Amino acid sequence: MSIVKMNKISIIGLNAHKPSVIKEIMDLGVVEISSQELKLTDPEWISIVKKDGNENEVLNYDAKISKINDVLVSLESHDKSKKPLFSTRSTITLSEFENRVLNKVGTEEVVSKLLELNKTYNDLSSEENKIEASIMSLKPWVKYELPLELNETKYTSIFIGVFPNIIDIEKLKSDLKDKTDKCYINLIESDKDQYYFSIICLITEKDIVYEALKQFGFNIVNFKELTETAAENIVQYEKKIKEISDKKAAIEKSISDYVPYKEEIQIYYDYLVIERDKNKILSSILKTDTTFYIQGWTPEVSNDKVELILKKYECWYEISEPEDGEQYPVLLDNKSFSQPFEAITELYSLPSSSNIDPTALMAPFYAIFFGLMLADVGYGLIMAVLCFLLLKKFSIEGTMQKMMKLFFYCGLSTAFWGVMFGSWFGDAIPAAAKLIFNSDFTISPVWINPMEQPMTLLVFSFIFGVIHLFTGMAIQAYMLIRDGDTKAAVFDIGFWYGFIIGIALWLFGNTIIPGSAEIGKWMTIVFAIGLILTQGRSKDNIAGKLISGVLSLYNITSYLSDILSYSRLLALGLATGVVSSVVSILGSMGGRNIFGVLLFIVVLLIGHVFNFAINALGAFVHAARLQYVEFFGKFYEGGGESFNPLAKKTKYNKIIKEEI
Repeated sequence: MSIVKMNKISIIGLNAHKPSVIKEIMDLGVVEISSQELKLTDPEWISIVKKDGNENEVLNYDAKISKINDVLVSLESHDKSKKPLFSTRSTITLSEFENRVLNKVGTEEVVSKLLELNKTYNDLSSEENKIEASIMSLKPWVKYELPLELNETKYTSIFIGVFPNIIDIEKLKSDLKDKTDKCYINLIESDKDQYYFSIICLITEKDIVYEALKQFGFNIVNFKELTETAAENIVQYEKKIKEISDKKAAIEKSISDYVPYKEEIQIYYDYLVIERDKNKILSSILKTDTTFYIQGWTPEVSNDKVELILKKYECWYEISEPEDGEQYPVLLDNKSFSQPFEAITELYSLPSSSNIDPTALMAPFYAIFFGLMLADVGYGLIMAVLCFLLLKKFSIEGTMQKMMKLFFYCGLSTAFWGVMFGSWFGDAIPAAAKLIFNSDFTISPVWINPMEQPMTLLVFSFIFGVIHLFTGMAIQAYMLIRDGDTKAAVFDIGFWYGFIIGIALWLFGNTIIPGSAEIGKWMTIVFAIGLILTQGRSKDNIAGKLISGVLSLYNITSYLSDILSYSRLLALGLATGVVSSVVSILGSMGGRNIFGVLLFIVVLLIGHVFNFAINALGAFVHAARLQYVEFFGKFYEGGGESFNPLAKKTKYNKIIKEEI
């Protein structure tokens, strides 16, 4: 349980050695390089240094990476090989990676050809979309038998266009007839939005007719350069689509032929990312005509490795501890069991560097609370076994790996509490024995049945809650003592311990230890007086101290509220059991016959999948909520910045350095 101790590091070296120093620091992956923007505004620095790096170079790399990403997406869509359930990075040695990068010229040629194929394919797709749009616009006019380019003859004018579907067609015809009796109006098609009409009138009455049509919202449809009828144009367009489809199929075949190059392109992609990151980090480096300057952070345990590189290239360097109160990047360091629970801490916020990492103390509580709220042997074993197999089969990394391990431990906790409560897919096994064999087989709980003894579980939930809260308060006391404020640890934490324990003994002590209620009463009185005398110590006068002290006793309501929050352990545990029981009852309604057995199996499968999904989600969320609100609220200070070292952050290949 710790935040890795960081040291500040300053480096000055020759520009001639800079590429090698940056490369080896990147290979080591333990140095975070800090921004030097503030120094560029400092008169003492600005006169002798300037910002390193070339932003255009970074932009060029970004453009290449973007193009290669498009190529890889295209290859992935044409790769017909079986895809793994989880996408993981391939492991490759540093020497092999560097050797395969040497062939980047050939890879660049393949990428160039694929980009050209993709461009041609996209152009064809764009043309295909335009043609399909044209066909859609022509379909309402299929029944129109005149050529589309014909808009007048020697004596007549022809309008083709659309009206909103809200118009009264009979009124339209009536109004036109009032204007002229030498006009032919033809409804060609209609849909939910529009009416499609052609109107033929004398040229001499063209303007009169058009004005009348506009009164009904008429819009002329212009087919631009199209000739012949709509039906004939559609036939021609469909032929073009067929030709385009054939060309696209040929291009897809050509792209598929390049699928075997995918691995090489992925290596090239990772190489470009590494080079981009190298150039990007230069913007955080200052330089003169002959030297460069780096400032950053490195874990104290890595000092020797960093020094070897710097001595190798004859760099001047200084490694020092952070100044008092100075915040530094946060890197958590936890053992195998608690390490996966870092994911829960990170979901909330990393601790500040002056705080402590709560993960190791939180981990057992989280697992216990999760298990209590789900509490079923079947659910727990499924979760644990599934996570174990996924971790064994796939090289899962990062947060996903932490979550898988976390759910493995939570699955074990769920199975444990399932045994304690006698829940094996709820009461599915006894229900199946009754339905199939007419047997009264039961599985007895090792401890209690929450459905029959909810108050017992509620009391234990409150006990777990008090232990959880007291642990958070103990961490706060430790931090106060660490920072030299022992009085605050005693007065603000120790006295509250005594006051809360005293109230608990006073109210409930005799049910556990006869005579302890009297002890609890005097503890309550003594520590209440202690709180009254000490909680207002920051005030300037005696009256203010006493008033603040008395008012501080009201905080007991906050502690009681926190303790009551742990009733959710009972509530969610009962919810899982109740739904399981309902599922068994519904499944048994078919009776003792083939149909009844089949119904029982189907209902159990559907019901328990639903119950598992909804209550596992609830257990995850509410177990986290108890950490974030009740536990962290007692001591935790978040806002830490994650340690982000200069390293090979690759997407497709995990590069490992061979042991010498």
